[in-house]
Amino acid sequence: MPPGTDVTMSAIPPGFRIDRAVESDVPLLLALIRELAEFEKLEHEVEASEADLRRALFGARRYAEVVIARVGAEPAGFALFFHNFSTFVGKPGIYLEDLYVKLAWRGKGCGAALLQYVAKEAVTRGCGRFEWAVLDWNQRAIDFYQKLGAKPLNDWTTFRVTGESLRKLSGN
Repeated sequence: MPPGTDVTMSAIPPGFRIDRAVESDVPLLLALIRELAEFEKLEHEVEASEADLRRALFGARRYAEVVIARVGAEPAGFALFFHNFSTFVGKPGIYLEDLYVKLAWRGKGCGAALLQYVAKEAVTRGCGRFEWAVLDWNQRAIDFYQKLGAKPLNDWTTFRVTGESLRKLSGN
């Protein structure tokens, strides 16, 4: 973590660890995704099923990776990430799709540890960037990320095409 960060690894609860998700974690992962969606007031948007996650995370072509934070046997949170590519940097990057820490474990260093884990993966893999998005109303998360040295990209607007619009754009 960058110098000056007030979140230290010593704040981590005893028994804390981060494990790569395995296929048997899929039901837990879906439950955590639903908790995240509820927190973000987006539960109506969750369409993922266990079969979808199993196929995307553990199938023949793996589209993303997941790590799960645990304190003892209890899940504390997760991070789901995947590779992207920067043409300007000429290197792969890692995009953090979701970072979620259960309410009981917030403020105890679990989120910082998950971010540090993914950042180490980015450095080990020779990535030039580590990026993610945050909802503009989630000031606590924005403040947390900024304390860790992250900078907002206020000059970029994210666009998304889904459902019928995606189908039409594809020409199908």
